[in-house]
Amino acid sequence: MNLRIPGPTPCPDEVLEAMGHQMINHRGPEFQDMLRRITENLKKVFDTKNDVLILTGSGTGAMEASVVNVLSPGDVVLAVSIGEFGDRLAEIAQVYGASVVRLSFTMGTAADPEAIRKTLKENPSIKAVLVTHNETSTGITNDMAAISQVVREFGKLLVVDGISSISSIPFHTDEWGIDIAMSGSQKGYMVPPGLAFVSVSQRGWEASKAAKMPRFYWDFGRAKSYLARGQTPWTPAVSIFYALDVSLERMMEEGMENVYQRHARIAQQARDGVKSLGLSLVADERWASNTVTAFKIPPGVDPGTLLQRLQSDHDVVLATGQGSLAGKILRIGHLGYCTDKDISLVIDALRSVLPKLGFQPTPSRARRS
Repeated sequence: MNLRIPGPTPCPDEVLEAMGHQMINHRGPEFQDMLRRITENLKKVFDTKNDVLILTGSGTGAMEASVVNVLSPGDVVLAVSIGEFGDRLAEIAQVYGASVVRLSFTMGTAADPEAIRKTLKENPSIKAVLVTHNETSTGITNDMAAISQVVREFGKLLVVDGISSISSIPFHTDEWGIDIAMSGSQKGYMVPPGLAFVSVSQRGWEASKAAKMPRFYWDFGRAKSYLARGQTPWTPAVSIFYALDVSLERMMEEGMENVYQRHARIAQQARDGVKSLGLSLVADERWASNTVTAFKIPPGVDPGTLLQRLQSDHDVVLATGQGSLAGKILRIGHLGYCTDKDISLVIDALRSVLPKLGFQPTPSRARRS
């Protein structure tokens, strides 16, 4: 099956085989060695000297953990959103009692750093800025370097959802001054769902000491104290640790710059392929993501039938839209374990199925948005 969704993503054979290892004592020396090796490799992926913590949970778990560890009820936070996952981070903060100032941008566009600057000027009580680096619901990547520069000007805490970008798109935690950055195993790491990763800066730790939102399972302080002895505070997903150990070694051998270049090349192939069929991209190409390409479903084409025919006829699985874009767009995931051939097969499948559903692919109909 050519699974081309933004996550969970396909896994290489050696990663899947690693999960077949027998269980070990998660308080013993074998796990201790693996945890420390994985942590050091994750720091290279995050491009940070900060602490990196590994939590057993999903990407949304990392979101919740990031919010509750640095904020208190009543804190004013700026939630910058360009899609469904930006909205989710804002909702988590609101559920835990933060006073959320929302700054949303049109679907298919990136966040405007100047609009963020204006909002911070108008709301001096804002303590933290929550922002998504790569929004998989629309296929957009924010200019994190520019946004972080604005946030640093105002001295605000910066919490970044890098779940679908870190490991696939250049991400410079320390250079950008990011206090909390999060990611997840089921994305570019080529590993099944179940592990979440969070980097915490010194400012992040200071905020954590003062934070009053309730936390127990997600407590960063507890995770850090156990990491010092080569353990996790709670029973970890040992099988996924085995898989992650192998996938990170694979990434280190390839080199992160090569990983980024590979993603950029395949993403361009996906965008060019979609446009060659006369389909419209959701994203403004200036900010188009290198991990997922979203395109609009042509008028008259039933999205459910299109998805079904792609899978039944060509063994290709794409993702539908989310929220307000449900039934309006489809998304091609090309992060992690993905090749040029995988994308070629997707484009060929679309070229075959679309005419059967009433849309004739023609290059002349191609447009950017």
